[in-house]
Amino acid sequence: MKQLFQFDFLKWFYPGMHIKRWLALVIIGVAVMTFGLSYIVREAYLSGYTLPGFMYYVTLQFIPRYVRGASFMIGATGLILFSIWKLNQSLISVLAPNRDTTESLVNTIYTQRFLKRGPKIVAIGGGTGLATLLRGLKTYTGNLTAIVTVADDGGSSGVLRRELGVLPPGDVRNCIAALADAEPLVTSLFQYRFSDGSGLAGHSFGNLFIVAMSGVVGNFEEGIRQTSRVLAVRGQIIPSTLANVTLCAKTDDHRTIKGESLIGTANGEGESRIKEVFLQPHSPPAHPEAVRAILDADLVLLGPGSLYTSVLPNLLVDGVKRSIMATAAPKVYICNVATQHGETDGFDVADHLRTIEDHVGKGVINYVLANDNIPASIPKAPQSEAVKLDGTVNNGIRLVQADVISEENRYHHDSERLAQAVMRIYYDRDQASVTETPEIVEDLAVSAVDH
Repeated sequence: MKQLFQFDFLKWFYPGMHIKRWLALVIIGVAVMTFGLSYIVREAYLSGYTLPGFMYYVTLQFIPRYVRGASFMIGATGLILFSIWKLNQSLISVLAPNRDTTESLVNTIYTQRFLKRGPKIVAIGGGTGLATLLRGLKTYTGNLTAIVTVADDGGSSGVLRRELGVLPPGDVRNCIAALADAEPLVTSLFQYRFSDGSGLAGHSFGNLFIVAMSGVVGNFEEGIRQTSRVLAVRGQIIPSTLANVTLCAKTDDHRTIKGESLIGTANGEGESRIKEVFLQPHSPPAHPEAVRAILDADLVLLGPGSLYTSVLPNLLVDGVKRSIMATAAPKVYICNVATQHGETDGFDVADHLRTIEDHVGKGVINYVLANDNIPASIPKAPQSEAVKLDGTVNNGIRLVQADVISEENRYHHDSERLAQAVMRIYYDRDQASVTETPEIVEDLAVSAVDH
């Protein structure tokens, strides 16, 4: 405990804390006050003023002056450190009553300063996959931007979209719950679904909250911004487009499926495969803030999430696709750890990549991050299987393999492991050149993250 306190105290002097100058000013002020007090005491002695008898013991006049001075300085230092410690607890209890008071104020300040200096990361996708990624990344940087699809038309989001004419709030809700500072409580609250009531049954509280906030402030995007502010969200959440789009799919048996919620279920029996997906209307305008965030990014992430219904709908927005092609930031596709029944049955890593390139063209991806901890089966998802590392990666794309699977649910990524793998790609991005020779996936693997 003592060593931890000493380490925390040293953090006040770390670069970028914006604290040292004010601590120095406080020390100078105390020193000046001490000089003033010493002059007053000296004049009192010289003028013949007699102090009470107990002051002989209080001022330690029975020991040598050097020892006396050192003793007072040690005592003063102890009082200063104790007061800083109690001040930490007092300020934390008032400014952040839900935070653990054992966390020092300097740790809180240091974390916020550190996150503000983190890389600008843009994550594009939707569903629970994007929320899982954001939940891990928020511990590495505060400069996060989530660009989410607005093609959802099922469940609570679909009902609100049809009845109120708003953009679907479901994917936005997941991102807010993941990025909120009070995450455990907010996640439970925002993901709560009403089970009773003729009008409420099936609706998520978070969806209703976002729609209500949009009504209060006047529009959906401002509703997202104000909801994020109220819930102390780290980063920002932006819809890929504000247009009322419908996701459609063409199958290899020449059927056309309209509606994101129908695409996976319509092919659930395996009688046909999805050939392509497209938006109606075609080429909807991209959200300007989404384009700006991508162009300013240090790292752009695609996925994880449903390939056809979460990742591709964002890339089909023309402005988003063109900004991804134009940005100088590394672009990483995070491949799913398991196939999705009705969408990607039998897909390996190369199939996922090939599908993206077939829809948006080559050159949109620099890295593919794939799971290398492949289980024999996925107990909780009997109709799915692990995405294998078979196939070919072309066009100079580097494959990064890492164990990013969740032990609790092997159908999903683990937030912490996934974030570590992503940050390793970012910090190692310039250490190896990228060739353009097609190779077998296993031959292109780079070092996995050391867990």
